[in-house]
Amino acid sequence: MKAVYISEPGGPEVLEVREVPSPVPGDGEVLIDVVAAGLNRADVQQRRGFYPPPPGASEIPGLEVSGRISAFGPGVTKAFSVGDKVVALLSGGGYAQQVAVPAEQVLRVPEGVDLITAAALPEVAATVYSNLVMTAQLQPGETVLIHGATGGIGTMAIQLAKAYGATVATTAGTDEKVGTAKAFLGADIAINYNEEDFVESLKAQNGGEGADVILDVVGAKYLQQNVDALAEYGRLIIIGLQGGAKAEINLGQLLSKRAAVIGTALRPRSVAEKGIIMTAVRESVWPMVTDGRITPLVAKTFPLDQVRQAHEYFDSGDHVGKVLLLL
Repeated sequence: MKAVYISEPGGPEVLEVREVPSPVPGDGEVLIDVVAAGLNRADVQQRRGFYPPPPGASEIPGLEVSGRISAFGPGVTKAFSVGDKVVALLSGGGYAQQVAVPAEQVLRVPEGVDLITAAALPEVAATVYSNLVMTAQLQPGETVLIHGATGGIGTMAIQLAKAYGATVATTAGTDEKVGTAKAFLGADIAINYNEEDFVESLKAQNGGEGADVILDVVGAKYLQQNVDALAEYGRLIIIGLQGGAKAEINLGQLLSKRAAVIGTALRPRSVAEKGIIMTAVRESVWPMVTDGRITPLVAKTFPLDQVRQAHEYFDSGDHVGKVLLLL
């Protein structure tokens, strides 16, 4: 099969399409003929040498795919059939024509979604639901601040938080993206972080109150501002480190707000944990996709042999929604 490998840490030019042996599904795994694979920030960090695969995971990048089941390993107890249209959450291996994945991490495509578009769903749906709902316990009527409005995580998080009845604030780097976040995605408050202090702007537009929940992909660069932006009993969920990994925090301020700072990562979790999350996604998120409360957004697609161009486009930050590779 064809698959993408990283020849050495670096820019998009280090991505190479190679002919490699097809995977063989192991115990409890299904084999998927991949139709499309989603690009994620973790793929970029892996390409740059900053985020190696977990022990035992494929060196091939790619954390989510859509496709059709073509075979089963021994011991699969999930009620799947050959030919089923599915999506899968992966620890790696998605940029390839086939992938073997534990059955617990596989879901049938939600009704009303075509098989290519479906590749935009599993990683962001699992990340957003597990963090906003399972970890932060977001409640109707609370205010949530989501950084990175128009990326894959942001577009999903805005829609899911709105569906949960939250007041949604978000940040973006251009007026165009701010407009998209409000008019197209439904955010109540959208802030251009290059033009405004997002803490002051949030409170000015939210009746003087901060955010009950913050979903942050930036990390160190935003830590102090995020703590400033938290309401009493607020929960700051850090899921990315685009702005660095080390920063000081005023613990007294955290204590006075009775607030929490929580760091999470999806990729290193066990198969059992991922299975629990994917079951929750099927039960809680898929109905929202089917009835239109959540729309998977695809910015652009690229054939596999244009993986370098796909990463260049992803790195530009110009996309609204997901970037997909077509296999």
